[in-house]
Order: sequence, then C-alpha cells, then structure tokens
Amino acid sequence: MSKDRHDIWFPYVKRNPTARIRLFCFPYAGGSALIFRNWINFFDSQVEVYPVQFPGREQRIRETPFTSMDTLLDALQDAIFGYLDKPYIFFGHSMGATVSFELAHKLSRERGREVAHLFASGRQAPQIPDRSPLTFDLPEPEFVKELHRLKGTPPEVLKNQELLALLLPLIRSDFELIQTYRYIPKSPLSCGITAMGGTDDDDVTCEDIQAWQEQAGGAFSLRMFPGDHFYLHSMEKTLLEAVAQIIEKIKDEI
Repeated sequence: MSKDRHDIWFPYVKRNPTARIRLFCFPYAGGSALIFRNWINFFDSQVEVYPVQFPGREQRIRETPFTSMDTLLDALQDAIFGYLDKPYIFFGHSMGATVSFELAHKLSRERGREVAHLFASGRQAPQIPDRSPLTFDLPEPEFVKELHRLKGTPPEVLKNQELLALLLPLIRSDFELIQTYRYIPKSPLSCGITAMGGTDDDDVTCEDIQAWQEQAGGAFSLRMFPGDHFYLHSMEKTLLEAVAQIIEKIKDEI
C-alpha cells in the first residue's frame, strides 16, 4: 500500500525529507496524536516526529476504536511499515508504551525491521502483571469516578454530559484493550530502552519502570520526573530535552 493511504494514522507530521530519524509517538488510553503537538517542532531538522493517531478520535472520530491489542498491532504494522525506510524510534506513554513495545517486536519478527530505541513512559514493564482491577466495564457513575481518580481527563469534560457521551465509549475501548492485554514472554529487543515515569505516580512505581531493563538488548537507562502519571504534560519541556539528549547519542550509533 502507498504511504498516502496511511496518512490518517499520522495526521500532524511536518514532512522533512532530509531527516535522518523518525520518532513515532504513541498516546495513552483516551489520548490522541494531538498530545504530541509541541513535539513536532521541538527537535532539530534530523528528527521527523510522527504522532500516531488511533481510530476513534479527532479526524478518526467516526471509526470504531480497537479493543484488542492483536488487532491494533496488525493494523498498525500495515500502516507504519511504509515509513520505516529510515532508522526509527518509538516513544509511548502508558498504554502507548505497551503498544509500541509489542509493535517493535512484531516488526522485528514479521518484517525484519528493528527499532533503534524505545522510550517507555508511565507504564510498568510488560512482564509485571497489572495490579489494578478491571474498570473498562464499570457502570457509568463508577467509571467516571475512576477517571476523576486518574486525573487524565479534564474535570470540565467529566462534568459535561454531551462530551462524556462522546468520550466514554472511546476511553472504555482503550481501557479494554490495555486491561485485557497479556504479555507473552519473549527475548529482549535488540535495541536500548529508556524507561521513564513520574515520581508521584500512584499506580506505576519506580520499581515497575526499572523492570523494563529486562526487555532491553542494548543499553538501559531510567529517568524519573517530578509529577504524577501525566508528568509528560506538566514536565513537557524537561521531558523533551531528555529525549533529545538521548536521540543525539543514538545518532552516532546509526
């Protein structure tokens, strides 16, 4: 398939034919490619940023969101493969970290394309079972209460019944996808991994994030930032600077 048919997966790319590296960014559950809007212009001209847009949000609002990791990975692999003609890096936050990890393995196993580096943010290593109870099928009042606790959805949205009616099915679908995911043991990725998290994250501990080291075939590093699970917003500039520093080192290795 041509790249054009898959542009809907990458709607905010600022094309740069001279870039040496492509950085694909995967959002958290309920999030969209728009959360990476400030990333597009942050890096130097050697890095081309590809925020990933899953179905069911923004331009893809009329599409049915995925509720299965396997079916999402099949579609993602097909969409992204035509863009892997340059060295590529994955950054994923929360659900996006797990999706990018599994996609990296799938691309290596089925297409022979190795990711140059993985940034896994705000998510326990895949081999650590999720300690949280299933919430995707809770009755609406309890589900909304859980969203309040997670602090990832603006309070004004949670108070707006019309917006909630649009948003809840999407968030439920994403929660079902990640909460029903089960890790199958596999060899480490060939690349290095940088695992990141917020020091005040109530659900993902530093130990959970450190455990990503087991999945790294290359160098591993751990970076913790002030903030809760959504530190990537409150500490965005500091996070971007850290990512840029690591990518600068990777440039010398590819």
